[in-house]
Amino acid sequence: MDAVARIERALNAAIERAEGPGAPPRLAAAMRHAVFPRGARIRPRLCLAVAAACGDDHPAVSDAAAAAIELLHCASLVHDDLPCFDDAATRRGRKSVHVAFGEELAVLAGDALIVAAFETLTVGAAHAPRRLPALVRTIAHAVGMPAGIAAGQAWESEPSVDLAAYQRAKTGALFAAATVAGAAAAGADSKPWRMLGERLGEAYQVADDIGDVVSGEAELGKPIGRDSALGRPNAALRYGVPGAMRHFEALAAAAADSIPACPGAADLRALTLNEARRLLPKELPSRAA
Repeated sequence: MDAVARIERALNAAIERAEGPGAPPRLAAAMRHAVFPRGARIRPRLCLAVAAACGDDHPAVSDAAAAAIELLHCASLVHDDLPCFDDAATRRGRKSVHVAFGEELAVLAGDALIVAAFETLTVGAAHAPRRLPALVRTIAHAVGMPAGIAAGQAWESEPSVDLAAYQRAKTGALFAAATVAGAAAAGADSKPWRMLGERLGEAYQVADDIGDVVSGEAELGKPIGRDSALGRPNAALRYGVPGAMRHFEALAAAAADSIPACPGAADLRALTLNEARRLLPKELPSRAA
């Protein structure tokens, strides 16, 4: 079974648990709306790629880690789209959760997805329970305070922010969790894998910043120009598109160079560079010209 199929199976199992007997049907539907149909699944694919490079001796554990990370990412998108933050009407080319189900259910759906992520992790880690504490710590740190997704979102409410610190928290933290959790799920030393996730996460955010400036809504599947409209930190607005591109390329190269020695290092390095380039908007060449 390929990585995407493994991820979708694990995510569907998590949502089916939430849809069990006695569940409020509209909340269950809002959770499924937030997770399916799938987006790029970049973070869980990265998690499984690192697990594979480290041997992946317990696939059920790495599947659970990958699914937990994606559930947390989906939760963050639900909350990020709310009127109190980005007020985005669309996500992945269709109505965002608060538009489709109302603000109250969107808040609850995001909260429930966070809980589902940790439930998924504990169910999967039953196959190797000694690995669970490290996985919980890694993933919890990536979504909480002082330097996880919640912190990254909170920096938008501060009067000033260092752009790199903001990007590391809002985006890089969950990418770092993906690489660290992939290694930990496979029973490998996870510390050497953090740099890969951090650099890829920063590269992803820079690419997203560029897309917010030069792409169309049809390509991104969400409203564009929101950073400028809301006064949010944005690498392309701060450095210009050419400067942001140079920063992106440097981050992608640093990510590939940071991959530790392992049996799958060469394949993972090629995958890292290829996936990094796919992050850039397709419309970039003509718009930049």
